[in-house]
Amino acid sequence: MGLENTDEIRDFVMGERVKAVSEREWRHRLRGYGFAIRDDAEGAYVTSILRGGALCRLN
Repeated sequence: MGLENTDEIRDFVMGERVKAVSEREWRHRLRGYGFAIRDDAEGAYVTSILRGGALCRLN
């Protein structure tokens, strides 16, 4: 998939959001690519399921 930096990751994740009809489907689609969304008091973050760490901030 070749996502090299945070801008590419953010663009990919938001592109998947446009394709999904619901937030639940979006999160499911992202899991298939090894990503997850973590929400906390500071906002939403894209995380890696395999590495377990935050990759970039969504908002």
